[in-house]
Formats: sequence, C-alpha cells, structure tokens
Amino acid sequence: MLEDQAVHARESVAVAQADTFFPKVYNWMTAGLGLSAVVALLTVSSQAMMQLVFGNRLVFFGLLIAELLLVVTLSGAIQRLSAAAATGFFLAYSALSGVTLAVIFVLYTQSSIASAFFVTAGTFGAMSVYGHVTRRDLTSWGSFLFMGLIGFLLASVVNIFLHSETIYWISTYCGILIFVGLTAYDTQKLKVLARGGFASSEDRHKAAILGALSLYLDFINLFLLLLRVLGRRR
Repeated sequence: MLEDQAVHARESVAVAQADTFFPKVYNWMTAGLGLSAVVALLTVSSQAMMQLVFGNRLVFFGLLIAELLLVVTLSGAIQRLSAAAATGFFLAYSALSGVTLAVIFVLYTQSSIASAFFVTAGTFGAMSVYGHVTRRDLTSWGSFLFMGLIGFLLASVVNIFLHSETIYWISTYCGILIFVGLTAYDTQKLKVLARGGFASSEDRHKAAILGALSLYLDFINLFLLLLRVLGRRR
C-alpha cells in the first residue's frame, strides 16, 4: 500500500514538472517566432537591407551558414553553455532567421502568408497536443522521420540544380508530412524529458530553450512548406 502511494506520488510530481515545463518551452518558442517576424518586417521595409541580403549571394548564403552554425552549437554544446548563453544563441538564430525569411514578403501576397500562418498554427497546435496527450509511444517514429528528413534535404539540394517541378512538389508534400510528424514526436520527447526531472533550474531553463528551438524549427519549416501550397505569388 505504501509502495503504491509512493509510486503515485512520484508520478504526480513528474506530471507537475511536465505541466510547468511546457509553458516555458512554448513561451520561448513564441518569443523566437515573434522576433523573427519583427526582424523580417524591418528587413523587407528597408531597401538597403533587402539589397544587401538578397542582392548578394555571398551575404545570403553566409547568413544561412551562420544560422546552421548557431543551431549546431546550441544543440551540441548545450551542456557546456550557460543558461544566458543558450538564450542568446536562440534569440540570435531567431533574428537571423527573420532576415532570411523576409524574402517571403516579396514572393507572396500578405493575405496568403497570413492564411498559411494560421493553417500552420492550427496544424502545429493539433499535433503538439496529440504528442502531449497520446499514450502511444512515438519513439519508433524517430528513425523513420529522420530518414525522411535526410531524403527531403537531399532532394531539395539536388533540385536546386535540376529545377524539376515534379521533385519540387513531391518533396513539398513529403516535407509537410515529415514536419507534422516531427511536431508530435518532439513534443512527446520533451514530455518524457520533463518527467525525468532536472538537476537544477539552470538545466531546466536550457532544456526549455533547446525544446523551444526544436519546436520553432518544426513550425517554421511546416509554415514554409504550406506556404508553397497555399501561397499566392505576387
């Protein structure tokens, strides 16, 4: 009887930890998305910035490489970083992402961008809730989604040179399915992490930042892919 009560108490604590952890993750993810949106709007409103970023391929690809380095650094060195440094890396990535995302305001109408954003938000929200509440273990999805992601990236790179409309649309719809699945998978992975507990409040903060980055990437990539389908070109 006492053993059952102890188990129940531990489960209650784990659930409470997860319930307080997720608002922190979503708040930081929202802050990152908001920062990206503000920077994108500031960039597109400045002719000089647009010319600097999109008029020079070296600058544009340099920004993309910087974004990749920030993600790799934050993901790979999270244990060695302080909570403040991890937060700084995440916000820096969000700002740089906003600069490169400014191009969508040139390519697509504002109404179609808004429509794609709301569809993305609804889809992301539904899949994140599913990942949080489902009793099904989504661990088996991990390897399948990772292989799909590698295939999607390779197809996207190859199509830069082939310019195949067929590859473009196949990779688009496959990419949507991949990032829909990753949203649920990453949410459940964060739930398991939170229920395991954290050694300190700083570790908890760093885990929240890393979780926010994962969900931010899921959201942004899903948004860009849905924009391909729903967006109306200028």
